[in-house]
Amino acid sequence: MSIIVLDRDGVINHDSADYVKNVDEWIPLPGSIDAIADLSRAGYQLVVATNQSGLARGLFDLDDLEAMHAKMRALVEDAGGEIAAIFYCPHGPEDDCRCRKPNTGLLDAIEAEFDTSLHDCYLVGDKLKDLQVAQAKGCKPVLVKTGAGAQTLTQLIENPDPALAQTAVFDDLAQFAEFILL
Repeated sequence: MSIIVLDRDGVINHDSADYVKNVDEWIPLPGSIDAIADLSRAGYQLVVATNQSGLARGLFDLDDLEAMHAKMRALVEDAGGEIAAIFYCPHGPEDDCRCRKPNTGLLDAIEAEFDTSLHDCYLVGDKLKDLQVAQAKGCKPVLVKTGAGAQTLTQLIENPDPALAQTAVFDDLAQFAEFILL
């Protein structure tokens, strides 16, 4: 069964410059829940890999994060799908950890947990660091234009990175799912 790795904020749910801090602020993007359910029903394992520096910053606690993830899982399950796993980095940018994207620690943990390689798996994100970690692990980078995706696309156009030249670009997660399921 193929794994598809998804970033969370800006890909599945609305992002906020003030951070998504609680279950009430966790609001799915239009079409994202159905897209995950559709991919899951088609046999893909959907795994979320997300930086959550709000934990290190004291903006929310682990109970808040778990409530947000429970809401996300429940919505996907109600739509007939399943999220296989959620991996998160609780550190801040200054913590110099291995798990904060664009470092590969979260993807290394996914590979260990599922006893597989993520080489050639899709990794969907909205920020440059998502694309960079995909490239570093040999994944197929996918940029969605939701969240910070439009700004990331502009950045890639203005400052092309040959390593990311093959990045697929979609309007949102729903359009990506339609492409995969054709």
